[in-house]
Amino acid sequence: MYLQSSGEILQWKAKQQELYEEMGFKIAIEELQPVFTRFHQQKYEMTYMRESTPNDKLVAFYGRHPNLHRIKVHDFRHTHASLLFETGASLKDVQARLGHSDIKTTMDIYTHVTQTAREKLADQFKITLIFNQGVLFLLST
Repeated sequence: MYLQSSGEILQWKAKQQELYEEMGFKIAIEELQPVFTRFHQQKYEMTYMRESTPNDKLVAFYGRHPNLHRIKVHDFRHTHASLLFETGASLKDVQARLGHSDIKTTMDIYTHVTQTAREKLADQFKITLIFNQGVLFLLST
């Protein structure tokens, strides 16, 4: 998963570099090229995007669409973690993916088990029981 993401980031940075060159922007050191950028009008250059920019854009979007159910940018992180658990990722995998230094943080915040995950676990347990009962039956005959 990380390698695929890294490859996609490298592809994006290459495309971004092409766009910068088309617009006349240069990045002195490629390693310092930001992944997420914004155009600074006064300096006429590409700069780092502020951390608040996605939230600012979302707030503006809701201003134009007041009838929509509101979500926060951080909700995407929570959904991402929940879906990782639902697809069978381990607690350690999710901890690493989210960048938590302490696994307790991951356990305390993100390990609410979704209904789908509960049902999947129950089905797996049922299959295990049926299999084990079949094996025991075969061994006893």
